[in-house]
Amino acid sequence: MVKDILNVEIGPGMGPRLDKALAAAVPEEAALSRSRLARLIAEGAVSREGTPVTDQKAKVTEGEIYAIALEPPKAVETLAQDIPLEVLWEDADLIVVNKPAGMVTHPAPGTPEGTLVNALLHHFGGNLSGVGGQARPGIVHRIDKDTSGLLVVAKSDRAHHGLAAQFEAHTVHRHYLAVCHGIPDAADPRLRGTRGVSFEHGGILKIATQLARHKTDRQKQAVVANGGRHAVTRTHVVEGFHGAAALIDCWLETGRTHQIRVHMSYAGHGLLGDPTYGGKRKLSEKAVGAHGAEAARAFPRQALHAATLGFVHPVTEEELSFEAPLPADMQALIESLRRGA
Repeated sequence: MVKDILNVEIGPGMGPRLDKALAAAVPEEAALSRSRLARLIAEGAVSREGTPVTDQKAKVTEGEIYAIALEPPKAVETLAQDIPLEVLWEDADLIVVNKPAGMVTHPAPGTPEGTLVNALLHHFGGNLSGVGGQARPGIVHRIDKDTSGLLVVAKSDRAHHGLAAQFEAHTVHRHYLAVCHGIPDAADPRLRGTRGVSFEHGGILKIATQLARHKTDRQKQAVVANGGRHAVTRTHVVEGFHGAAALIDCWLETGRTHQIRVHMSYAGHGLLGDPTYGGKRKLSEKAVGAHGAEAARAFPRQALHAATLGFVHPVTEEELSFEAPLPADMQALIESLRRGA
């Protein structure tokens, strides 16, 4: 069987052990967990200059390139399902949809059905672009299951390649609306003393850090001092709620996994309802009233919505921009917080 070869370069601060360095160096889209990397090393699937390296603890040096031999992804039989879609734009090459919270973008072992791809297969009659035999035909970016909002999906190979290039170059404009604990304030000495956090003109909060998989929980991301991938998030306050919470506008210079959720938590302003990064913080009834505090406590997901999306059409070169209003659950949450005590 012909195997795919993934070449990975060891960057600064990723060593000194092979297994840990590879875990930090492999791109997120490769979806290689540390346990799978360990198996690949043990099986002799990792080599340097043509020689297999089977010792997980082997010392590595910055600049070394390791080749990882991967079996081609197995074809996944994805069902076409008649699931309603809110379509904002569609032509022969791409489609823009407003994904509801609770819908997974693409099938995975734990969620083989009910995903956006299942719905798109039905919508397109099975005619989605397939680039490189990927299991996510036409999907060039994604948002978390419990995040609502805008996604663009390619319908042709040329659109897929063109959109992927824009996301890689970070030229796609994406703004998210979120509700966070507290109100980010340029006068807050704690924020100003946090590494990687600064304020720009107009009170814009900038968070620039390295992000990597969490050391002990591989399903999470974390801010790290060394290694990882560079990530930049900017945000400004749209509306404050009695000093206890805020509606914020966040935009991405980079697009890392869970980026906004991790960065806002790191800054001490985790998102309401976030089960992974939000912590156990609760809103004060004294500030937002019993109704507001209960609405925040009961909110079933991270309060995050992909509100705007802008890019250049990869075929026609037309500049496209889309907006999706806040979903009903976030609107209700905000109204409850506005009332106050």
